[in-house]
Amino acid sequence: MVKYTELAETIVKNVGGKENVASLHHCVTRLRFILKDESKVNEPALKKTKGVMTALKSGEQYQVVIGNTVSDVYEEVVKLLDLSSMKNEKIESGKKKNILNVLIDALSKMFQPIIGAMAGAGILKGVAALLIACGVSNKSGAYLLIQAAGDGLFQMLPMFLAWTASQYFGMSGFIGMAIAAALIYPSLGIADLFNKATLLGMKITLPAGGYLSTVMPIIFAIWFASYIEKFLKKVVPSALKLFVVSFFTILITYVLTILIIGPVVNTASAALGAGITKLLQMSEILTAGILTGVWMILVMFGLHWGLVPIMLSNISTLGYDKIGAALMTHSFALTGALIAVYIKTKEKKVKDATIPAAISGLCGITEPGIYGVLLPLKAPFFVTCAAAGVAGMVGGFFKLSWYAVGGMGIFVIPSYIDPKNATQIGNMIGFIITAVVSLVLGFLFILPLKLKKVYAEDDQEIEEVENKEHSGETKEKNLINKKEVLGSPLKGIVKKLSEAEDEAFASGALGKGAAVVPVEGKVMAPVDGTIVTLFPTNHAIAIETNSGVEILIHVGLDTVQLDGKYFYPKVKEGDKIKKGDLILEFDIDEIKKAGYVLTTPIIVTNTDEYLDVLEMKKENVEFGDELITIVK
Repeated sequence: MVKYTELAETIVKNVGGKENVASLHHCVTRLRFILKDESKVNEPALKKTKGVMTALKSGEQYQVVIGNTVSDVYEEVVKLLDLSSMKNEKIESGKKKNILNVLIDALSKMFQPIIGAMAGAGILKGVAALLIACGVSNKSGAYLLIQAAGDGLFQMLPMFLAWTASQYFGMSGFIGMAIAAALIYPSLGIADLFNKATLLGMKITLPAGGYLSTVMPIIFAIWFASYIEKFLKKVVPSALKLFVVSFFTILITYVLTILIIGPVVNTASAALGAGITKLLQMSEILTAGILTGVWMILVMFGLHWGLVPIMLSNISTLGYDKIGAALMTHSFALTGALIAVYIKTKEKKVKDATIPAAISGLCGITEPGIYGVLLPLKAPFFVTCAAAGVAGMVGGFFKLSWYAVGGMGIFVIPSYIDPKNATQIGNMIGFIITAVVSLVLGFLFILPLKLKKVYAEDDQEIEEVENKEHSGETKEKNLINKKEVLGSPLKGIVKKLSEAEDEAFASGALGKGAAVVPVEGKVMAPVDGTIVTLFPTNHAIAIETNSGVEILIHVGLDTVQLDGKYFYPKVKEGDKIKKGDLILEFDIDEIKKAGYVLTTPIIVTNTDEYLDVLEMKKENVEFGDELITIVK
């Protein structure tokens, strides 16, 4: 575990230290941080850390992608953090949160703790169906026990979600579970009995079978209950809190959930599911192809969690789901693509990463292949998505359905057997054919591509250039027409980056470049390109040139503390810019009065993709003067 300890220490350091971490959890492959100040993250250093596949911002989370050893790393990170003091801490970002990001963040945190148990239980349900398909009686002890072992979690899913939702919303988990237990109370399943009753003049309306196996009603119920509990804790005398708070929280939440929350949420969920189902009915082939093609992109940003409750709802109400049925083949396209990359690449590091990533892909875990191999190669990732989309259309042709949310990859196969008609295995055969097609297409789509070099240190041509350089030929001569010059975005005095009054910039950990002390409060575009990131505090701008160079312009040092004061952006994220365009104005005098240093680093954040990044030897620069040379 020593290597995980060192890795954990590096990760904590580069997310801004333990004092910057508000909360932490993990999923199958990623550490998911909620940070107090994301500007303190040293993302380039994180991405270069051995053992880290990549790091990225998604919604309100900062995610560090580890891969299959994430649980081991998580345990070591937890040891370094005082997580008890972080629980339920509110992080104010100074900006209005996107409701979609908040919802997806909430769903991901509620499902991730139980996803492993759900996978195991789902496989058990598939095995039970497989037994029936093999002729085992549905009254045999083997079938009954395995079916109960798998189905129990899904029947009682509201209980599991009550606990995780209570943790997320900051209320008592046991009160939350008491509300869930009432929602799945056996007599509630007798809908005819309750649907004839009224309460407070309102008719009680229950779904068929009650709230067993449902997802969204309990989540919204716990959200509502968290406010009731917090209010009661404030107004109820301490001597009475033990029973009064729980009594009224359970009673009020339960009654309103039965009368209002449950019916409203069920109706909304059904409408959303019906909308996607309608698309499938209009063109099952096209819709399945689109969903499968974009699934890996959704997974990258955690957006797939928005569809998970709909799939679970379909399975619990209809007995099957078509939304996720075809897209589960996407991991086979990734596996085929990785096999092709292994054959084509001559880089040892890529080959070494490809083998374990392909095995993970076959088991349904795609992040190692996405972040460790395909994304660094760029084009192969999008080509693999296209291959997955075409295979998804094959799945749409077979009109695939799945009957349990179980394992992934090859372990999902039993989930395609209908437990009510287990001897009919045509649906499962259709999935297997689609999976094979997906793997083959992933392989074939990659073969014609010319793979870019990922690791410069493995490039024999670079060694030859260096040898020639030592023999008297200059780098400039050998690399003629293989360089890019960046103009200065500022007018001012040039400093070496190593002289910047900030260790992270001066050390080059964030990338090589130069520094300018501005004499005029304007930032001009140094190149043609795209605004990739405009930091919320407006003090820093990230640009990607048309050739792929990634540039960060950080006006002043520690100016993030100004929270946007004295900075006036003229662009927004996604804008296309031309060299010389005005992209930011700032008030030099006011920033100085506030006590901040105006030294402005201009760095190439993807320095490691190039042979070298050189500072021009100048004392002063005007807007657009040559400042940095990138040797490719």
